Amino acid sequence: MKSILRVLALLVTAWAGIAYAETPMPVPTAAKPEEVGLSSTQLRKIEEVTKKNIDDGLIPGAVMLVARRGKVAWVSVQGKRTADSPDPMKIDSIFRIYSMTKPLVTISLMQMVEEGKLQVTDPVSKYLPEIGNMKVGTEVEGPDGKPVLRLADPTRAMTVQDLMRHTSGLTYGNRGDALIQQSYVQAKIGDRTATVQEMVERLSHLALRFNPGDRWEYSVAVDVQGRLLEVLSGGKKLSEVLKERVLAPLGMGDTAFQVPEAKLSRVAQPAPGTNGKTTTPRFTVNDGAKYESGGGGLTSTIEDYLRFTAALGNGGAFQGKRIIGKKTLEFMTADHTLDRPGRPPGFGFGLGFEVRQRVGDTLQAGSVGEYGWSGAAGTTFWVDPKEQLYAIYMIQANDADTRYLRVQFRTMIEAALLD
Repeated sequence: MKSILRVLALLVTAWAGIAYAETPMPVPTAAKPEEVGLSSTQLRKIEEVTKKNIDDGLIPGAVMLVARRGKVAWVSVQGKRTADSPDPMKIDSIFRIYSMTKPLVTISLMQMVEEGKLQVTDPVSKYLPEIGNMKVGTEVEGPDGKPVLRLADPTRAMTVQDLMRHTSGLTYGNRGDALIQQSYVQAKIGDRTATVQEMVERLSHLALRFNPGDRWEYSVAVDVQGRLLEVLSGGKKLSEVLKERVLAPLGMGDTAFQVPEAKLSRVAQPAPGTNGKTTTPRFTVNDGAKYESGGGGLTSTIEDYLRFTAALGNGGAFQGKRIIGKKTLEFMTADHTLDRPGRPPGFGFGLGFEVRQRVGDTLQAGSVGEYGWSGAAGTTFWVDPKEQLYAIYMIQANDADTRYLRVQFRTMIEAALLD
């Protein structure tokens, strides 16, 4: 059992189903939130609201954490691991983190940039020649009046930077019903029975949505980064590359693409559909899938992700293990989209992270320069260098509720700042 289970003593509060870590995580601990300029009163309000979310059926439970000035100030564990079981949520519960996989993959690829194995300006086709065959598809009206794709050579090659900042021309098949998105579904892009290599081969026969660099569009680009990591590592599987480069150095022993039998009793499950909505299907964590999705396939715990987040908050190193250089991290967390269309107001995108550019038109509080990302089942994290703050939210919700819950958590955490 992990070290955290040897050092954590959970104190149950007056509310049933709410617990705190008396000695939280492998990070220094504040005696109380006020020690690092956070309000205990406001954090208690987050617990009250989370309890209501559980009572309302939006989530079975949650694990939440906020740290400031290098110390964990607050950890809260609430509710149950799954709605149809009496098992309580625990500090070591395992969550599908979906797109919170992406920063781990991009950090690993940027390590290779630091090692001189590639550059962000390199064309992707230098390492994955099949990607160089992709044309740009434009929907036009066909002879029968139905839309068809008109194909043309891209105005420039897709670069590694394009993959990292989502300006590649790639897309996701489930984010619209345009012909190209339909083609992703028909080609079974992301099929868990295929390898990452097979996915890239299928992808190479499809059209790009736009010329690389023209705009931002969320996509399977990080899955392609995963294939780049496999090729550049001499044919190792993505899981092996991530373990060697990030997971093992940081001690992230519960983070993996598949949950072993011995840990299945710790997996958190989503809530049943609420208010007449159906339960969002989530991938099976022990299905033996060949596909290791760099864009969204990992499962993890709050302690494991804290180790990664603390490394980011400390300029790229944690407990003496450096996973990325300080200046490289600054480069990654700068905005790389600039004035390109596709991003929501106030938010740009760096290499692997969303980056806040403004405050007033983003509809939620925060600081210019903060960065992070979220997962499809509602998990989220961010690092705020200005306030020396980072926070992690681990839940498993349905698609209809994830954005509401993430924004609620993030807004309430910002309101806890006292100075």
